[in-house]
Amino acid sequence: MEIRKVIIPAAGWGTRFLPQTKAIPKEMLPIVDKPVIQYVVEEAASSGIKDVIIITGKQKRAIEDHFDRSQELERFLEENGKIKELHEIKKITKLANFIYIRQNGEYYGNAMPILTAKSVVAKEPFAVLWGDEFITANPPRLAQMIKVYMKHKGAVISAVRIETKDNLSRYGIAEIKKVDKNVSRIKRIVEKPLPSEAPSNLATHGAYILPPDIFGIIEKLKPGKNGEIWLVDAINKLIEKNFPVYACEIKNGNYYDTGNKLEYLKTVVEFGLRHQKVGKEFKEYLRNLKL
Repeated sequence: MEIRKVIIPAAGWGTRFLPQTKAIPKEMLPIVDKPVIQYVVEEAASSGIKDVIIITGKQKRAIEDHFDRSQELERFLEENGKIKELHEIKKITKLANFIYIRQNGEYYGNAMPILTAKSVVAKEPFAVLWGDEFITANPPRLAQMIKVYMKHKGAVISAVRIETKDNLSRYGIAEIKKVDKNVSRIKRIVEKPLPSEAPSNLATHGAYILPPDIFGIIEKLKPGKNGEIWLVDAINKLIEKNFPVYACEIKNGNYYDTGNKLEYLKTVVEFGLRHQKVGKEFKEYLRNLKL
């Protein structure tokens, strides 16, 4: 079946960015002049996704407002001749059909926002992208994954090679069997293993194409690490049922973990240097800093 829907979990508290995230969602932190979650939605839209399902929580209203129309602002921009800015904000509202669901539930964990969207997704395969990180790639990461899904007819997880052994313990690492140039079948995923226990150097994270079967698996999961319900546990159960799950190594991709303070700052600097309006002056400013 065609992949038409993406779930974007955005219900977390963003505690790593407090006090900034006390009233502003971490997904709305700016990368120069665009919030993080807009990059995520743009990836989905450019990959052919029609319906964007954003799972929200308390203090997340700013996300809905960002992707909604603001007729007062549009009128102000038009009256003041700011036509470029007018086109820019109108374009945001047309990226996709947006659906918002408030996450409520007894348990925490990164599988729970996915289960929250069960009634909207129904019996279709669907994609998942996290709302506080993104990958830039050409073609887009999700488009590459959809191509793998159409060929191999299974679940697909985006994957990157971790070259530094000490960094293996930051990710879910897959035990794999190669089936194509950039595609491997996953035998199991070991969450944040010790470097000596990692089954490979292939990290699977960030984006998923999943079958509707995953909902029933999540519903039956018992709380795992930290008393939470984890998506990786559900995926391992899917593999145990002999459902094919593939890792798609993303070509020409750059990963930005904007849910981490240091990586967020690196992302802002990198995008600031590439920015058409301020990039040149920003580069000169950095050169003149006394470090």
